[in-house]
Formats: sequence, structure tokens, C-alpha cells
Amino acid sequence: MNLSAQDHQTFFTCDTDSLRPSDTVMQKAWRERSPQARIKAAYQALELNNDCATAYVLLAEEEATTITDAEKYFKQALKAGETVYKKSQHCHPQSAQNEAQLRRDTNVLVYVKRRLAMCARKLGRIREAVKMMRDLMKEFPLLSMLNIHENLLEALLELQAYADVQAVLAKYDDISLPKSAAICYTAALLKARAVSDRFSPETASRRGLSTAEINAVEAIHRAVEFNPHVPKYLLEMKSLILPPEHILKRGDSEAVAYAFFHLQHWKRIEGALNLLHCTWEGTFRMIPYPLEKGHLFYPYPSCTETADRELLPTFHDVSVYPQKELPFFIHFTAGLCSFSAMLAVLTHQFPELMVIFAKAFFGMLLSPFSFIMEKIKRFMPSSLWHQLTQI
Repeated sequence: MNLSAQDHQTFFTCDTDSLRPSDTVMQKAWRERSPQARIKAAYQALELNNDCATAYVLLAEEEATTITDAEKYFKQALKAGETVYKKSQHCHPQSAQNEAQLRRDTNVLVYVKRRLAMCARKLGRIREAVKMMRDLMKEFPLLSMLNIHENLLEALLELQAYADVQAVLAKYDDISLPKSAAICYTAALLKARAVSDRFSPETASRRGLSTAEINAVEAIHRAVEFNPHVPKYLLEMKSLILPPEHILKRGDSEAVAYAFFHLQHWKRIEGALNLLHCTWEGTFRMIPYPLEKGHLFYPYPSCTETADRELLPTFHDVSVYPQKELPFFIHFTAGLCSFSAMLAVLTHQFPELMVIFAKAFFGMLLSPFSFIMEKIKRFMPSSLWHQLTQI
């Protein structure tokens, strides 16, 4: 089963689907691997029930070839979803079945409204998209699983409404709430914006960093610790690709998605990328062993590489957490000390055998020199060799 099917079954199905033929068809449709089979099942569901919102969602995601076409399907899904949601609200709330159905219908409605807001954003109606997202977050404040606030941050950055961006961060960049690359790097961008236009590494090395510059650098270090793959895409040290359908927090897939949508915002602020370039690698000096001990977050998960390889296309070079390499001198010293300790233990336990072994070892070590000396003695005149040995 693919990841998309898992997500859709989580949001769009419930235990009461068997009571409605259209939902039963859609439950099977999400499991289909073939896009054509899923589209055919969606049309079958609409024949059974013209108010099947999830069928319109599937057609918007699978059949629509343009954002305008997708928006039309989502508008039909919104109309159907609102009708079903109102019916679920009037059902008896104490019933476990009705509660599950209301939760499913709420998920569908929120998902459709969010996708409509994203369609408006892509079609250039940014202020309309911002209003739709704000209304959605106000109407359903507890449904943060769809990360609507991250879409709102990107739209506000496009409007260059930095005060509004800061207000959203003040609410969602909280220690008790889950983090993401969008939140951490947007917070770093806002702090970098205050100092980046006049930041110079040479000047900073002479006079030291100001308080605002220290805050900006700390924000960058915090963002890099959360997701260390993002800077290479923002600084265009690695080529960008289209973001995958699903992402993994703190992984390369999240970095690709963030940079794809937010690189333009970093470029718009003068000096922001220069400040990032000068400071981001300092994070790894603060956390020499990130897989064992974190600084501001939990240690970096070592399983992200495997998951990212499944999410990203095969031609993409998946980024992994930079490993801190030890100098050769340290490796050499450690090996020499280990070898000396082993010899000391063996000599203490088996002194006679070690004497025999030492004689044999040095005999083998000196045998090439003995062989060379014999050859020299054989080819050299005896009188000359005698004179050389008397020196």
C-alpha cells in the first residue's frame, strides 16, 4: 500500500462507511494502486451519491491536469462536504458511530478548504488565500495536523507582511508544539532580516557580533540543528527538484519541499543568504555528535535516510547528516595505544612465548637486510670488504 493511500484512509474513512454504498466504494478506491482504477471508482461513487465529497477530492488530485480544474473539483467537494458535515452535526453526539462519522466529515471539510486556499495561492489570489486560511484556523483551531499555519506563513511571506508572519510564529513557534523546517527557518529569516543588509564577516570579526546579530546567528543554528539539509538547497549547493507528495520531518524530503517554496523569500531579503552562508556550518561545531546528543532538539534520527530514499525519486542524491570526521592523527594514536596495550597483556600472560615471537618477528624484519649484506659481500672484492669492516 502506498503512503498516499494510508493518509487518505486515515483522514477520509471511518467505521460507518459500510452503511453508505458511495463511501464503501471510496474506501476501496483509496487502496487501488492504479490511478485509472481510482478515477473509475470515484465516478462510480458519484453515481451512487452525488454528494460524495471524497470522490471529488480524488478527481481533483488524480484527474485534474491544471490548478483551475482542480479548484473546480474542490469547490464541488466543498459544497458536498458542507452538506454532509451539517447532517453529521445534527446527529446524536453520544453515539460512537456518529462521533466517528463527524470526525471524518470534519477532516474532509478542513482538507477541502485548505486545498482551495492553496489553489487560490497558486493562481495568484494571495490575499484571498490568506483570508481562507485564517478563517479555517479560527473555525477549527484544534486541527493542526494539516499544518495550515505553515501554508499561511508562506503566503504572508509572499505578501511581505513580516509583522503578520511574526504574529503567526509567536503562536505556533512554541516549545510545546511540534516544529518544522518552515517554522524554524522562517523564524531565522525574520531575525536575519534585521541585520543581513549590513552584515559583513570581516567587520564582525573585528568588532564582534552585536546583540541582534547574535540572535540571528542563534536562530540559524537552531534551524540547522532541526534540519541540516536545508542550507545546501537555499545556497544552491545542491540542485532542487520538485518536492515529493509526502515529506519526513527533519529529513531531506522536508528540506527539498521547504527550499522549493521558500527560496524566493530568502533571495528577496538582501544579505540573508550571505548571513546563512557565513554561519550555518557553525552548528556542527556546537553539536559534534548529533546522533547521540542534541542541543535544542532531540538527537537527529538516524532512520531518516532510509525513509527519504522511498519518498524521493531514485535519481536524486539523498542528503545525509554531515558526519564529523576525526583527524588521522587521532585514529593513528588510538590504534598505536591499543596495540601497545595488547602486547603488554600478552607479554604478562605468556612471557616465554612472547620472547620466542619477538625473536622470530625481529629475525623476519632483519632478514632482508642480512640478505642484502650477503649479496654485497659476495660481489665486492674481499680486500675492499676487509678494509670497510675495519673502519
